Amino acid sequence: MRDSQLRLLLKGFVLSIIALCGACGSGGGDNSAAPPVVQEPTPKLLSFALRAQDNSELDSDLSFVIDGAAVTGRLPTNSPVTGLVAAFEFEGETVALDGVTQTSAQQPNDFTQPVSLTVTNRSGDIANYTVDIMKFTGLPIIYLNTEGGVSIESKEIYVPGTIRVDGWRLYDSIPEVTMEIRGRGHSTWFLHPKKPYQMKLSDSSEFLGMLDNRKWLFLAEYSDKTMLRNRVAFELGHLSNLEWTPDSRFAEVYFNDSHSGTYHISQKVEAGVDRVDLGDNGFLLEIDQPDHLDPDDVYFETNEYLINIKEPDLAFNDEQYNLVSSHINEFETVLFGANFADPDTGYAAYIDADSFVDWFLINEIAKNVDAMWYSSIFLHYIPGQKIKMGPIWDFDLAFGNVDYADSRYSEGWWVRWNAWIDRLLADPAFANKVKQRFAYFKTQEPHLLSQIDQWSQMLKYSQAENDDIWSTLGTYVWPNPVVYDTYDEEVTHLKIWLQERFVWMESAVEQL
Repeated sequence: MRDSQLRLLLKGFVLSIIALCGACGSGGGDNSAAPPVVQEPTPKLLSFALRAQDNSELDSDLSFVIDGAAVTGRLPTNSPVTGLVAAFEFEGETVALDGVTQTSAQQPNDFTQPVSLTVTNRSGDIANYTVDIMKFTGLPIIYLNTEGGVSIESKEIYVPGTIRVDGWRLYDSIPEVTMEIRGRGHSTWFLHPKKPYQMKLSDSSEFLGMLDNRKWLFLAEYSDKTMLRNRVAFELGHLSNLEWTPDSRFAEVYFNDSHSGTYHISQKVEAGVDRVDLGDNGFLLEIDQPDHLDPDDVYFETNEYLINIKEPDLAFNDEQYNLVSSHINEFETVLFGANFADPDTGYAAYIDADSFVDWFLINEIAKNVDAMWYSSIFLHYIPGQKIKMGPIWDFDLAFGNVDYADSRYSEGWWVRWNAWIDRLLADPAFANKVKQRFAYFKTQEPHLLSQIDQWSQMLKYSQAENDDIWSTLGTYVWPNPVVYDTYDEEVTHLKIWLQERFVWMESAVEQL
């Protein structure tokens, strides 16, 4: 085919196509073009903030982080979150919080719990978000107020007042109720500006999710800059076979409207069906020191120890006093006697050996400086039953946090030289129990390290506020063996010490 013929053929084909298209577009005589389709933009939250100009409680603006569907921010002051006005930018038609349509910088909302936020466009497409505000440090807040705003000057005399608890999202809040409060502790009361307290409610009540009781302790944890050592020891106690270990929580405490920092709120070591269960006729005892005794304390002595009768209230040389003092002395006499290891007539007839093993191992893992012989060594006895060790108590100077004794080092025995424990370990049967139980506690090492990480993260903001008040980081506080500039370094030191302690003990226990 010639080129001229090919061009004519193609020209005809193109004209036919044009004519066909024209016919398709001329139906009904309307030759106008169809309107273009407009695509609605995808709904999206662009920014979310709490501005000081919209919220009188705020000193400065707070911008939130938008990460996927999570919108998070922290209110750095202890301000109410029940009526905050949010300012926001978005792509779409409307914004709603918990289903209520919003206008930026207009409506107050309650952010006590996480709030659902939706952005909707004209086409009905929806983008879902969750707005989560952390109030202050994220911990519950306790407000203690004494009558007339008086300070606490005594460990013996209670001062009346009121307490209110903002449980935040963790625990039930408590409306204002009456209470009494006094000082507590030994060195912690006299040496440090941040004071520990004992608080007594007017009636037994659940407190920060802990079982009903009237008396609660406020541990200042001033010497322990991690504020975690007592909590780690309590966790060991909860993992053990000891009958009871105190429960505890962290909280912010305001005393007479002044922020006093982070406190470790604990159950008290005392008799009770949900604490140290002594039945109707049991005894709670503590190995103690003469300079710790109060004028009304009743105590007795063995060849090794002074033993304070904590409960019940007794008189010197009354029937119950003679019963308990003679029984503990009889046990000690048998323990240091020639036939002490006899399973029928030796120490095993007097003590619950398993409780002695767990008490020893927890205190030895922690290398608790006081537990060799000095104080806070609790035991309890119900006539007709065996003597039991526990509860454990007072570990702020444990886990290497002491500069006046070799208990600062992760290597070496310490509580093993407690006179009773040393003698018990001379019996191969008791030593074998220790070996078996240590193997169990060693398996809990990863759990303990994980808990330390979780608790330190929980205290991320609280410890900073606490240090703003007390300025302990980077300075020597009696009896710290090391001083670090940051909280994270203090926590890392604790973890490394604990890991090294387990390594040393794993070898040493096998040689018992």
